[in-house]
Amino acid sequence: MTSVTPDSFSSAPPDVVALGPVPWAKKNLFSDWFNSLLTLVIAGIFSWGMIRLVSWALTTAQWEVIPNNFGLFMTGTFPINLYPRIWALLAIVCGLAGLSWGVLGRNLSTLFSRNVLIGFGVACAFMVLFPPTRPSSLILLPIVALVAGTAAAGRQIGRKFPGVGKWISLAWFLSYFVALWLIGGGLGLTKVSTNDWGGLLLTLFTAVSGIALCFPLGLLLALGRRSALPIVRGLSTLYIEIVRGVPLVAVLFMGQVMIPLFLPLGSRPDRILRAIIALALFSAAYLAENVRAGLQAVPRGQQEAAMSLGLNTPTTLGLIILPQALKIAIPAIVGQFISLFQDTTLLSIVGLAELLGIGKSILANPSYLGRYAEVYLFLAVIYWFFCYAMSLGSRKIEEKLNTDN
Repeated sequence: MTSVTPDSFSSAPPDVVALGPVPWAKKNLFSDWFNSLLTLVIAGIFSWGMIRLVSWALTTAQWEVIPNNFGLFMTGTFPINLYPRIWALLAIVCGLAGLSWGVLGRNLSTLFSRNVLIGFGVACAFMVLFPPTRPSSLILLPIVALVAGTAAAGRQIGRKFPGVGKWISLAWFLSYFVALWLIGGGLGLTKVSTNDWGGLLLTLFTAVSGIALCFPLGLLLALGRRSALPIVRGLSTLYIEIVRGVPLVAVLFMGQVMIPLFLPLGSRPDRILRAIIALALFSAAYLAENVRAGLQAVPRGQQEAAMSLGLNTPTTLGLIILPQALKIAIPAIVGQFISLFQDTTLLSIVGLAELLGIGKSILANPSYLGRYAEVYLFLAVIYWFFCYAMSLGSRKIEEKLNTDN
């Protein structure tokens, strides 16, 4: 008889057999006659649409509207002589991004894999060949080199100092105030009116600010709705249900029109600040439900085990319940962040010249009448890039935190 030892059993998941392109296509696309027919029909429609799109882009489209107004798309009417501030801000963000990348990938065998190097090459080629970025390629190429250099440095620092991640998080927090100083001026820099903030600069600023404010507020609302105190639970539920029943446009108009009515004369807050507050208050209600779903998914035995060990409620929430709940709710939370980023397009309705608003103002120029397809396609690519980056980042975080296998 063959003896069975404990080593005969393994808790590791089974090996994943990688299929080649042809076996994968036979299994997933041409498994039977119906799937084969459906695959051919969809492929034909998609190919026809792509051929028409490429033909229009190469023959009919008038793309000069993009390079002629690229500065407006990026920064609105921000003074041209103060552009070095924007370049400095971009360098700071890219430097911190490189450091974060290096620290997170400190345990990887190869930080700059073949795909990463190809990505760097494509980015550099795009900056040199794309007409709107070509004049600034001498600045953009060193910034790409900065990302690579800081990533390599971050990897070495992360290996030498394992706890450096919290300091990088602090640097990201402080960079927000540095960005506000560089964009708005003051403290030795020439002030720039918020009326001159616009384009992608304003879109990113309002989105980042709204995300930073709505996350802690949504977290508190989720905890409040599960609170054992009736007053706290009732007020949290009332706020969430009221805000979720009101469209964002109404909240934005209330922020722009009604908030000044409740404040003393002469103390009216800036309209961008009012827009950020409205976005944060609106998104916090939806985020609270996402977090509450994560809290409900945590087994009740986790809290009971913590109580049996003598842990108090704040410690149990901070160290046991919330980490598990937020891990479960990562897809929903990031989805809400993406929705908030897309909701910034409604700021043009209340008179703010964000990215979509700048596009509308450019289309109102008699020189570019009728160039709707070119402008909106360009804006769609920009929005897709940032939304996909957030989605990709959330998947990487999920993979990093996955401890099930």
